[in-house]
Amino acid sequence: MASLRLTAAQALIRYLAAQETEIDGQRLPIFAGAWAIFGHGNVAGLGEALHAMRDRFPTYRAHNEQGMAHAAIAFAKQSRRRRFMACTTSIGPGATNMVTAAALAHVNRLPVLFLPGDVYATRRPDPVLQQIENFSDGTVSANDCFRPVSRYFDRITRPEQLLAALPRAMQVLTDPAECGPVTLAFCQDVQAEAFDYPEEFFRPRNWSPRRSRPDETELAAAIATLKAAKKPFVIAGGGVLYSEAERELLGFCRKHNIPSAETQGGKSSLPADEKLNLGALGVTGTEAANTLAAEADVILAVGTRLQDFTSGSRALFAERGRTILGLNVQAFDAGKHHASPLVCDAKTGLAALARGLAGWRAPAEWAVKAELAQEHWQRQAAPYTAPTESSLPSDAKVIGAVQRQSKKTDIIVCAAGGLPGELHKLWQAGKPGGYHVEYGYSCMGYEIAGGLGAKMAAPDREVIVMVGDGSYLMMNSEIATSVMLGLKLTIVVLDNRGFGCINRLQRATGGESFNNLLEHTRHETLPAIDFAKHAASLGAKAIKVAGIAALEKTLRTARRSPITTTIVIDTDPLKSTDAGGTWWDVAVPEVSTRPEVRAARAGYVEAQKKQRLGD
Repeated sequence: MASLRLTAAQALIRYLAAQETEIDGQRLPIFAGAWAIFGHGNVAGLGEALHAMRDRFPTYRAHNEQGMAHAAIAFAKQSRRRRFMACTTSIGPGATNMVTAAALAHVNRLPVLFLPGDVYATRRPDPVLQQIENFSDGTVSANDCFRPVSRYFDRITRPEQLLAALPRAMQVLTDPAECGPVTLAFCQDVQAEAFDYPEEFFRPRNWSPRRSRPDETELAAAIATLKAAKKPFVIAGGGVLYSEAERELLGFCRKHNIPSAETQGGKSSLPADEKLNLGALGVTGTEAANTLAAEADVILAVGTRLQDFTSGSRALFAERGRTILGLNVQAFDAGKHHASPLVCDAKTGLAALARGLAGWRAPAEWAVKAELAQEHWQRQAAPYTAPTESSLPSDAKVIGAVQRQSKKTDIIVCAAGGLPGELHKLWQAGKPGGYHVEYGYSCMGYEIAGGLGAKMAAPDREVIVMVGDGSYLMMNSEIATSVMLGLKLTIVVLDNRGFGCINRLQRATGGESFNNLLEHTRHETLPAIDFAKHAASLGAKAIKVAGIAALEKTLRTARRSPITTTIVIDTDPLKSTDAGGTWWDVAVPEVSTRPEVRAARAGYVEAQKKQRLGD
């Protein structure tokens, strides 16, 4: 058998470069390259290997390890998990900086390959710089932090271990059910060690998404349940988009007269103007969607984890005797909320249900109710985004301005604070994939780096990042990366001078404003932060605007700009859209000296009675 003598690092990169996929008839590398911040744990081994393959396997340098990992994850999300990236760091802080991003990818079921450098397998120079020493376990390193937030974890302590570890990594990264982050902790001495690898190990391989079909028994039960339904309802989760099943979902709802709503991950699955699409569901949902979801007797949950924001902390699906059908590629998710599982791919599952339901439609009055509810919601929501001027506009007013200046092909990116809730309710998504909000982990600091990754995946689409001042301060360095790479973003910074969203939550649970808005913190002097000057110092065009009209004018200018533009606007930290929404379980203290907290506790106890835990 012919072989190639390569270092372990060289073998790894050569293998990754040989993995392919086919999209729209075009054969593409499944890895779009690697993000790398080098240090003593990866610069000599992986750094040399990446340099040698730079024409076939691009390497990108970021300014923050967590930021580059977020960009890689956003690339995978925007690519609908069909393509993804690798991230490599040194040992120590470089590696642990990526752990938060690994958790984000794990929660959102998104593929990314983490290649943190690790300690010496030989242990000759122990303890090396940045090595974590466990007093009771000599096998532990900082990279063990990745174990609970990785779908697959391995530590490469011998060059030949790659022969087993890399195919397993690819299985996880490409399997719709297992999909998530993979960590190969790569001992730094092993990266540089050579081995005679079989040539066939590096032959190109095409990876196609597996489309699992439903079990016949589960399918028959689901069809029977739907046929008996008087008020069926569909929840579209992120799995609809990952499966590229938006057409099947639209056809299913229309053909069978079933209203639907979208989770944060599933938003943009259906056209915003579709009569049966009631928009956002749950805590940040529309009144239309939540009203019908509460009445539904059968809920078909497609590709969703049914987390608490979707289910109103298990209080929204209130109809007694209602049934949940969990159509999901992952059995773990399909059985949540005591659902009857239908374990399969979203596209094949919806097609199978449609065949089994041929000729059946939900009662006409149910669909009419949905259409009227949607029309009422549109009238109810319109004033929140209408172009009025005030000294401090609400987040909703800013969203309205961005919406009016956007095109259907644009991608809106957001992640944390109050903005995701407002966007979920109010944003009218255009093309599928045009709504890119990370709300599974709701990670502050994802926004700008995520916008960068989305732009890499969709360079022909305009990417608009909406970010609060709190998230901006947590992570903004990838503005410089976007300029460096020529990946133009439009970044709208909403400055409410603190953590406005959590301040509102604090007050809603009876608390006094404390330690959230800057004015309510312990301080000697409040910082006069000039976000526009800061963004300009990173290479972006930047401007601060006053008012909605000025914002819209600047957005039009930003669209014509070839480089990243940051637009800053002051907003009101207290205003939010009170229409829509439903209860969210946030525990209120049982004992307090403050009457406001005691009143909030009484309301909390009463609301808990609506939670349905046993059926």
